[in-house]
Amino acid sequence: MQEISVHELKALMDSGAPFTLIDVREPYEAEMANIGGTLIPMGTVLSRLHEIPTSGKVVVHCRSGGRSGSVIQVLQEEFGYSNLLNLKGGILAWAAEIDANINLG
Repeated sequence: MQEISVHELKALMDSGAPFTLIDVREPYEAEMANIGGTLIPMGTVLSRLHEIPTSGKVVVHCRSGGRSGSVIQVLQEEFGYSNLLNLKGGILAWAAEIDANINLG
């Protein structure tokens, strides 16, 4: 599975290059801490596949990288996705390394 660091994601965001950001956390988690993107909770991913592009760069994130990694694994193995990047360390790493003002509850 391909990963992207929080510093690489920040550079990607700042560059203005096109990409899709998918947040697979639960709504209450996204309300506390949000870095943008489309909220598609892990349990709804399969019913919302049409919202996850099969081309172009797609970064998937969660709290620590575990759930997003599991989602990516299923999407790659079961649906042939090859354009997904897991945010290494998730929003916890983002808060620690990029934005200390993020409220993690």
